[in-house]
Amino acid sequence: MPSSKPNFLFIMTDQHRADHIGSYGNSVISTPNIDSIATNGLSFDKFYVSNPICMPNRATLITGRMPSINGVLTNGLSLPWNSNTFVNVLKQAEYHTALVGKSHLQNMVNWKVEDWNYPPVGGGLPLYDDYNDAYLNTRRGKEYQNERVDLFKQNPDREVMLPYYGFEYVRFANNHGDYVGGHYTRWAHEQYENFGSLVGPENQLPGNNYIAPQAWRTAVPEELHSTAYVESSTIEYLEKYSASDDDNPFFIQVSFPDPHHPFVPPGKYWGMYNPADCPVPDAFGQEQNDPPPFQRELERQYKNGERKIKAAAYVANEREIRESVALTYGMISFVDDAIGRILNKLKQLGLDDQTVVIFTSDHGDLMGDHGLMLKHCFHNDGLIRVPFLWSDPNGDHKGERTELLSGTIDIASTILGRAGLAPYHGIQGFDVVDAVSKGTDLSRLGILVEEDEIPFNANCGQYLKTRTFVTERWRLTYWLEHCFGELYDRHNDPLELNNLWNDPVAHADKSLLLEMMMRERFSLDEMSPKAEFCA
Repeated sequence: MPSSKPNFLFIMTDQHRADHIGSYGNSVISTPNIDSIATNGLSFDKFYVSNPICMPNRATLITGRMPSINGVLTNGLSLPWNSNTFVNVLKQAEYHTALVGKSHLQNMVNWKVEDWNYPPVGGGLPLYDDYNDAYLNTRRGKEYQNERVDLFKQNPDREVMLPYYGFEYVRFANNHGDYVGGHYTRWAHEQYENFGSLVGPENQLPGNNYIAPQAWRTAVPEELHSTAYVESSTIEYLEKYSASDDDNPFFIQVSFPDPHHPFVPPGKYWGMYNPADCPVPDAFGQEQNDPPPFQRELERQYKNGERKIKAAAYVANEREIRESVALTYGMISFVDDAIGRILNKLKQLGLDDQTVVIFTSDHGDLMGDHGLMLKHCFHNDGLIRVPFLWSDPNGDHKGERTELLSGTIDIASTILGRAGLAPYHGIQGFDVVDAVSKGTDLSRLGILVEEDEIPFNANCGQYLKTRTFVTERWRLTYWLEHCFGELYDRHNDPLELNNLWNDPVAHADKSLLLEMMMRERFSLDEMSPKAEFCA
């Protein structure tokens, strides 16, 4: 019988597609340590995000609640400070709780978005700041400044308000590339006083022959990189835990900022992969039937020399895609090496036989699918499907795979279930490892994916609300503002080339899927807080 209170080593990467791992079928990339988690555990092959951008899906992960319910609708909107989380529950059950690396439950930068008002409205006198939103508490104040990279830059010794959504120990490495800040800022300057002189494209090393956007040969060496910081901070935590006399278990979330753009792997990882050896996705250059209007707009911008390069989707040519993939593989291999050293330390300390090791990512990346890069607005498979690996030293699933339809929404319930704890009122996911173990079906019709985009984030020129419904066979997506639908039979069209939305042959399937999507949406409506009494 498995121990009711194991330790948890929960490893996350950022913007990492499922098929960018060896154990998920990639024959080019080298990820032996991530693969070892799969070899010793259970791999989920149909694991989907609840939202394919950072903050909403990370909020879903920690609360077990959909973005439209947990209150984090888009990037730029912090998780309410009074939110319950599965980490809170673990802490109350006498777990030691720690977070090392990227959190992104709150804003990392101090950008004020002036145009955030959905739906757009006009006319009348401007409202007082305290009354210009449906909520009188608009998530301002010191409790919402914990992750601000600029404040750590001003004061590297500053600390955060604890417990942080249930974490009693926090070491931030927030942002991406060589612009990462947080507690990492102090560490980097302690290692090298002039660390600031190594950061950014203006300080890059010579020999950058790549033309891919957001790619520079960073002067930050491997040993000063954020990946090295996350690794060393995790190992330090494990060593201190092992040296203590405390018998209470731990939960540590180890969250690497990579392989998110910009594409700046350090040291040997810059040239580890030759772009010529990194094939473009099979869907690149293939003719599509009825692609989304926003994709056509991005293609128009590219042809007219109007391409915008930020954090949002853009069209790229074959060379740019190959280079971006090669550099992404370099970042992933660096993370994989760090994971290997963490797993070795876990074993050296004698903690491996009592620790559940979990691996996932917050969302994927287009990475060349249909000639597109990055994220925002699109719900292609490369964006919404992520890895999920579960390795339990006392489990029975060694090297097994499952096609159980599951996702980020299920992580909270699954971890609580393994800890022997009941989910709290309002959690919307399931214990998917228990379901696989018992061979039981989940009471869901499919996976719902939400996305609410503002122009500032997505370069989309207008507000865009997108909803997707995924089953074992189909992906159905609806773009509200464009009044446009997508329907793909992924059994027969895995590259998502043939949009069947307006195909009369698929009319009955579309109608059934829309009904299933509506019913699943109803099942995910808010039922919290509990009623105090009934008259």
